[in-house]
Amino acid sequence: MTFINKGQPAVTHLAKKLASIKPSATRDVTAKVADLKAAGVDVISLGAGEPDFDTPDNIKEAAIRAIREGKTKYTKVDGIPELKEAIAKKFRRENGLSFGTDQISVNCGSKHTIYNALVSSLEPGDEVVIPSPYWVSYPDMVMLVGGVPRFIETSLGSGMKITPETLDKAITPRTRWLIFNSPSNPTGATYTRNEMKALGQVLLQYPQVLIMTDDIYEHIVYDDFEFETLAAVVPELFDRILTTNGVAKSYAMTGWRIGFAGGPVDLIKAMAKVQSQSTSNPCSISQWASVEALNGPQDFMAERRAAFQERRDHVVRRIDEISGLTCTNPKGAFYVFVNCEELLGKTMPLGGTTESDVEFIAYLLDHGHVATVPGSAFGMSGHFRISYATSLDAVKEACDRIDTACAALE
Repeated sequence: MTFINKGQPAVTHLAKKLASIKPSATRDVTAKVADLKAAGVDVISLGAGEPDFDTPDNIKEAAIRAIREGKTKYTKVDGIPELKEAIAKKFRRENGLSFGTDQISVNCGSKHTIYNALVSSLEPGDEVVIPSPYWVSYPDMVMLVGGVPRFIETSLGSGMKITPETLDKAITPRTRWLIFNSPSNPTGATYTRNEMKALGQVLLQYPQVLIMTDDIYEHIVYDDFEFETLAAVVPELFDRILTTNGVAKSYAMTGWRIGFAGGPVDLIKAMAKVQSQSTSNPCSISQWASVEALNGPQDFMAERRAAFQERRDHVVRRIDEISGLTCTNPKGAFYVFVNCEELLGKTMPLGGTTESDVEFIAYLLDHGHVATVPGSAFGMSGHFRISYATSLDAVKEACDRIDTACAALE
């Protein structure tokens, strides 16, 4: 056998659109933490949006049972009937929404759900309205399929939420979607029923605009806040809303990769067509585990929610005590979005200055051995995101380290 090697590296042609796409900042932080820990560095990670709790045992047992029963073959492209029925029951029971199984899509994680919807509906140049700060993947997914993200900036004064006025101003004749995330990643901001009604009145004026609600954190809410979803609050918009969700956060099933949505039949069919030519069906075992997750006991969530709230309370209290840092008190999710603008431009102990939030969080990692995510990754510089989806002891130690690191700046 003859091998030909001319000593020249292969030239790979990559799509030009990839030049504008950034790798996930949260995944990047997770990878850096793993490298540091492998090198023996005692790092506390407040970066990943992943519950530290384990998947409940009844869900694990359902997966094991599915394996033993040979439920390991291909399934229907967008979900087994049993899971679609469980999802439809969940929507009725928890959200007051009535979907037929032909209005349900099951996907390989909620990110996949959102991507399928965008691929199925966007033409080049179509605009997608996204409140900022935003989950890191929204704009990049829009751009990957030829769409144009159009951001609505929020502020501490507005509680990190959009208003009817800012929404109305952002919509143009090219607007195809609004992505609406409550509770929010990265801010934990939540919208009340009256706030959603007011936004709904604006959206009713623009029949060409579809609405994608990302409800992935619906069960992680605090201070007696009652979650409601837009399709139930403004039923006149029901036929224009894709209500997306998944099992990752509420059931601590991030690695199982099951997302789902309820929406218009034509959109659900289009998403199934896209999925049939990309991933095909989600993992069969994960689907059967998700049936148990949605149909089985839900009482464990209250205990976990209380643990998250205790951690949130500690983070917010400690941030308020650290000179130069401020934050809101989030009502949902497991993040605190911290303003660090007063500490930018400061001199670090070993030289150099914290000129940006990226340099600031690098300083926290290098000097304090605490990993966070820069706010610029979420579309708002001068901030950083803390995820308290880790033990209370780790949260306490991390806050102490952040305090010490900030005090060392001059």
